[in-house]
Amino acid sequence: MAVGYVVVEDWLADDVAGPPATLDTSEFPALLAQLRVGPESPMAGYSRDEFPHWDRNKPEHGFGPEFDQYSRCTTRDVMLLRDAVGSVQLDPSTCKLTIGADGGWQDQYGFIDRKTGQMKPYKWMADSTGVDAEHIVPLAEAWRSGAADLDVDARRGIANDAINLEASDPSANRSKGDQDASTYLPPGNFRCEYTGRYMQIKVKYGLAVNPEELAKLRVAVDDCAG
Repeated sequence: MAVGYVVVEDWLADDVAGPPATLDTSEFPALLAQLRVGPESPMAGYSRDEFPHWDRNKPEHGFGPEFDQYSRCTTRDVMLLRDAVGSVQLDPSTCKLTIGADGGWQDQYGFIDRKTGQMKPYKWMADSTGVDAEHIVPLAEAWRSGAADLDVDARRGIANDAINLEASDPSANRSKGDQDASTYLPPGNFRCEYTGRYMQIKVKYGLAVNPEELAKLRVAVDDCAG
């Protein structure tokens, strides 16, 4: 499965937020090499409340200057605007979404029907309340991978980072749960972009991958860059 490019934030930047950059999937091996390998920690003490969300849209969350006018809105609001298809507008004062006749969200994750073993049709969502704000690196997985030892600002970053947020079909999101890449990668169109962004978040926040996770990511990187 060869995919030429995916759109992700520049993973070479340390603290400077900016507009999304185009990352050639042939660069994935270099990103893979930066991953820190280590065992997963226990879930003791975990709560979603340890990852403050949804924060107001701030430059450090990385959505880029084109979204600066939405500083009153949450990162979920801005993610919905960023990932929308067709006529979708976000009022920067009230943060109310207006969805036109052709507007909505097209899931790209996909999920497998357990009864048939086949891909279910990709879901089109015209109601924002029916769209999940999916964390590419799940918050529970981040906790197991080292976020338990990070301060609250770093965990806020993980929960609100533009790289780590994607609009998805709730059914696809539920099929993933809090699995890491060793047991879950999207079965559909989003697989390569997901792989790149998953690795970015792990590297950016110093989160570990276990050996099984690394092995699956290596296979995915080879598939995407091949």
